[in-house]
Amino acid sequence: MDKIAVLIPCYNEEQTIAKVIKDTKKYLPESTIYVYDNNSTDRTSEIAALEGAIVRREHMQGKGNVIRRMFREIDAECYLMIDGDDTYPLEFAPQMVDSVLVKQSDMVIGDRLSSTYFTENKRPFHNFGNSLVRFSINHLFHTKIKDIMTGYRAFSYQFVKTFPVLSKGFEIETEMTIHAVNNNMQIDNVIVEYRDRPEGSESKLNTYSDGFKVLKTIMKLFKNYKPFAFFTTISLILFALSIGFMIPVLVTYFKTHLVPNFPTLITCGFTALAAIQSLFAGMILSNMAQNNRRQFELDLIHTQDRFYELKK
Repeated sequence: MDKIAVLIPCYNEEQTIAKVIKDTKKYLPESTIYVYDNNSTDRTSEIAALEGAIVRREHMQGKGNVIRRMFREIDAECYLMIDGDDTYPLEFAPQMVDSVLVKQSDMVIGDRLSSTYFTENKRPFHNFGNSLVRFSINHLFHTKIKDIMTGYRAFSYQFVKTFPVLSKGFEIETEMTIHAVNNNMQIDNVIVEYRDRPEGSESKLNTYSDGFKVLKTIMKLFKNYKPFAFFTTISLILFALSIGFMIPVLVTYFKTHLVPNFPTLITCGFTALAAIQSLFAGMILSNMAQNNRRQFELDLIHTQDRFYELKK
């Protein structure tokens, strides 16, 4: 088992990977550095190997697929995940690692948004997207996470080995955050500086398509983790629509004792039934989610036992 494992997912980062590895050795000299190449077409793997990193490959495209492979294959007391594009300064890494090893944090977030991100990042839609995602998750899950989509994080062994990676792409950071929040894991925040990519280095994130995937992931996880709130909201909307369209029918009936709009009346009835069905679905799924949380706590105990066995 490694003391500190530095995980660097890479796709065509030959321009910056050498500096990231050198900085890692400077600030975390006791760490083991893993570079996972995700089908790069340039010299990323070659350069990483020359700099002394352990190079492995993930042939399924997507950052989520890379992280799944990393978390399965590597055992460590602390994991530091950082992108290979040299946008995150490594001088903050020791503080993040200490939060895991000393303070027993489950996840430490390298918070860009509280420092230089909005001035350094030259893509305004990325800035808007980060703010929108942060607002959405903090309000839906009643939390105060400062930076949802940062790729600069530190994890405990317990987090890594109990986190079910479902996402394939860049929405993985959102999934990590919601998983930690929902399971009441210890989350700490370290404000880090952010610098934009050097000239000639291109982002792999598509503002619109990946942004839509992230928002879709938020709603999907909100449904899975908070089913009562999700389906109750749908129930209230359906019930309000039913009442809203029913009122004119009732007013006409009380005035004339006639129902001239039978299709509207029937539709309102079915809409009200759908509202009731949605409410009961939320109640049933909420009980199932509660049982899943109990099972997670039991799995966490078994994971911790295995952690201490590996440390011996």
